[in-house]
Amino acid sequence: MDYGKAFYAYLVTAEARARLTAETYARTVGSFVAWLDSRGSTPERADSDDCVDYILGRFDDGISGKTLARESAALRSFFRFLVLERVRTDNPADSLESPARERTLPRVLSPEQIDRLLDSISLDTPGGLRDRSLFELVYSCGLRISEAVGLSLDDIHPQERVLKVVGKGNKERLVPFGDTALGWLRRYLEEARPALLGKKNSRAVFINCRGARLSRKGMWKRFNELVLSAGIVAKVHTLRHSFATHLLSGGADLRSVQELLGHSDVSTTQVYTHVESSALQLYHADCFDNFGAGDEI
Repeated sequence: MDYGKAFYAYLVTAEARARLTAETYARTVGSFVAWLDSRGSTPERADSDDCVDYILGRFDDGISGKTLARESAALRSFFRFLVLERVRTDNPADSLESPARERTLPRVLSPEQIDRLLDSISLDTPGGLRDRSLFELVYSCGLRISEAVGLSLDDIHPQERVLKVVGKGNKERLVPFGDTALGWLRRYLEEARPALLGKKNSRAVFINCRGARLSRKGMWKRFNELVLSAGIVAKVHTLRHSFATHLLSGGADLRSVQELLGHSDVSTTQVYTHVESSALQLYHADCFDNFGAGDEI
């Protein structure tokens, strides 16, 4: 079946979508089908995890909340079409939640909230030590999800207190980290990583319970569990937003923050100058939990 043409015809006729909307949805499905093919799967075999992975990957690539909401709707509509065509009996995209649409400013956490979140992580298991080291490093270096899970042992330079990070477009940058992050990282590498790795062999820094590289979805799920337990409203990327905002609040210049974040354009970094101004007011008002959620930058 030519999914693109058939789905487009269905949108225009059965769902009475505008042609522009139908074209946009068809492009999304074309991208999704190509992504499935790269994983050795097809629309007939795709499950809810595939749908979540695809949307998370798009989020991690910097796609806005408004676009992600539209792409989630396109996938739901596509699988509804496949059910009507009797290609499938279920709609795996029904489990997708529409991402929050863009707001004016990204959410940030106060330093006290960051401490509360990190201190809430139980250190009784190897996974807990991994999480403490992982999210400390994400906050300390302003890492994206893909950058954190993509770290390999050769990327860590403890003597220089520097990470080699591969960001968007495979661009490499060096990011410094402090004593606190180094302490947790060393403890994780010495105590927890060998236990998680078992007899397997991997150069990945952060390992899951099966001894393989921690995935973006695994990191995302773990963080959601942590913020729920700590009673804090945040996404993983909130740590990156907070990193940038706290640097500017502490007197760092915009160009330095731009380089640390790996932004190609300083205008992308400039949003944090507005966040920093608003955040100072919110710190004093103690109302961070009502601050508008933002999308990935």
